[in-house]
Amino acid sequence: MNHRGRASRREFVILAATFGLAGSHVMGAQESSGRPANADQALRDLLDGNHRFSSGNRVSPRGRPEDFLALTHGQFPEAVVVSCADSRVPPEILFDVGVGDIFVVRVAGNVIGGAGVSVKGSIEYAVAELNVPLILVLGHSGCGAVKSAIKHIDDGDTLPGAISGLVELIKPAVAMSKGMPGDPLENAVRKNVEIGVERLQELEPIVSPRVKDRKVKVVGAIYDLRNGAVKLIDTRK
Repeated sequence: MNHRGRASRREFVILAATFGLAGSHVMGAQESSGRPANADQALRDLLDGNHRFSSGNRVSPRGRPEDFLALTHGQFPEAVVVSCADSRVPPEILFDVGVGDIFVVRVAGNVIGGAGVSVKGSIEYAVAELNVPLILVLGHSGCGAVKSAIKHIDDGDTLPGAISGLVELIKPAVAMSKGMPGDPLENAVRKNVEIGVERLQELEPIVSPRVKDRKVKVVGAIYDLRNGAVKLIDTRK
């Protein structure tokens, strides 16, 4: 990401709105807001940021009060990141991005299917209203929600409150990954991401048509708590 360049272009959008320039001029400024033209570039930006983070070279862009002020009249995120609510998985930090760069949706277990209108509606809003080209479903190592689903299946116990309903949403990933070679928890975490990607790719009426038209790309990745690295996973059938 060219953080300095993007900030100035966003400020231009604000100036255009403030001084009442024609709508077409404002739209032109929005298109040059610094947001990547396509999902591939957005993904490269995120991975480059994660490389800085995991190698200890964060630049921590745009976190000053004036950076927030520049975005008062609009936002131009380059990607939707659907991540776990785990306190150890802050997307803005691990991708080394600043205010306004990514549209974050966080829910325990980074679940998509069955998560309700709040999660799906948030993603659809980013795609339909903000024209975000990339959706990244981000799982992470040692996920407590997935671990609870495994334990719940093994023990056959009942979890309190809404925790039980949340775990039920993750149990299909546990069942589908059972018997696979390797660590059961890692396998279930990966399968949970794969399921999320697949459901978003098929999510009507907003996301799926854009995926088919190649205007939006949905990818999956896993964040390793041990080394800070984010690795893409192949979710192609």
